[in-house]
Amino acid sequence: MRVHNLHAGYNGCPVLRGVSIDLLRQDFVGVIGPNGSGKTTLLRSMTRSLKPVSGEVELEGRDVYSIRARDFSRRVAVVPQDTVVAFDFSVLEIVLMGRSPHLGRFAVESSRDLDIAGEALRLTGTFHLKDRSINALSGGERQRVLIARALAQEPELLFLDEPTSHLDISFQFEIMDLVRSLNRNRGITVFAVLHDLNLASQYCDRLYLLGDGVVQASGAPEEVITTDNIRRVYNADVWVRRNPVTQRPYVIAGVRRGIRQESDDLMRQVWVHVVGGGGTAAPLIAKLVRRGYRVTCGVLNEGDADYEVAGALDVECISLPAFTYVTAEADAEHRRLIDSADFVVLTDVPVGHGNIANVRAVRDAAISRKRVIILKPSLVVERDFTDGEATTLVQEALAAGAQAAGSADEVLQAIEIGNKQTN
Repeated sequence: MRVHNLHAGYNGCPVLRGVSIDLLRQDFVGVIGPNGSGKTTLLRSMTRSLKPVSGEVELEGRDVYSIRARDFSRRVAVVPQDTVVAFDFSVLEIVLMGRSPHLGRFAVESSRDLDIAGEALRLTGTFHLKDRSINALSGGERQRVLIARALAQEPELLFLDEPTSHLDISFQFEIMDLVRSLNRNRGITVFAVLHDLNLASQYCDRLYLLGDGVVQASGAPEEVITTDNIRRVYNADVWVRRNPVTQRPYVIAGVRRGIRQESDDLMRQVWVHVVGGGGTAAPLIAKLVRRGYRVTCGVLNEGDADYEVAGALDVECISLPAFTYVTAEADAEHRRLIDSADFVVLTDVPVGHGNIANVRAVRDAAISRKRVIILKPSLVVERDFTDGEATTLVQEALAAGAQAAGSADEVLQAIEIGNKQTN
């Protein structure tokens, strides 16, 4: 199916403005976007429920409105968002409704129709419910029955409008696993409107991100679900990290950049460089970002917890491949950031020969009268795996004027006090 330059809306009010989409055979495509972005309007336009104002919707090169409704329904099935059924039909009766496009005007279901309906019930795990009332089922069961009805149409394309809305988490995965198995094992092309970004990332091969009635981004999940895209389209600050099992992006909501109102503009000008590793810097980085400071960090190994958090918060970070010692080039770049920053913080990171160069850079910064804060310096001997060199460097930094702090909150307090003294 192909959508080109689609404009659509309601009662003269435009919703979609020039949307173009390509749906290839056996695709699993998801559409995401905030409320009111036009996701359902797009689905309705593609399935002949809403005639576009202008633009093209084609099924294998033919305008969908030039195809007879019965022929279209033999190839395209829709599972609506609302699963409420007005009349008290049995599950089997509901599924048999999917055979309507294949029946004549006054024809009744044949044994073949019953077999197809039974197979649809078995595929969706609802055969044991066939004699139950549709309105006596749970939300997840009812959703599976409606998917069974769509399968009874024997479609090539399956459209789903927020199939997991109002379902608890176990039913959400159950429904999405079912849809993916139909896509993979039966070759059915799937187009799903989804509100859950993590489900969309996990299950879809390609995504379209709608915002303000236009396509804001499209491509593989890792190309679409990014911190910048979510912030720009949803106006929400999130962390986007990589699922360690699937390697697909997943979104952590509730991360706010909301800052204290007083001296907000001033705080945004203060640059804090954090030297950490092993997850020791993550809480401090998050706190600094939330308060509006400009934050950089380094040198970190890729895959390190601090590296992941820095990436999720769009913090500039000097990095090297995992298990790599700090190179001369990385050290030089690291020192450039340290020289540019207003404050330098060394966390309580374990120090070995691989990252000892970071501590040397902090010591040199303290000697050059840079404002340096060291977290829990009295315990450095417990995390010194350099035969005492790290301990000596920390002591030299303190002797040169570096300030000690016992916690991340004390670091923040020291930065705020130091900033006020400067201004």
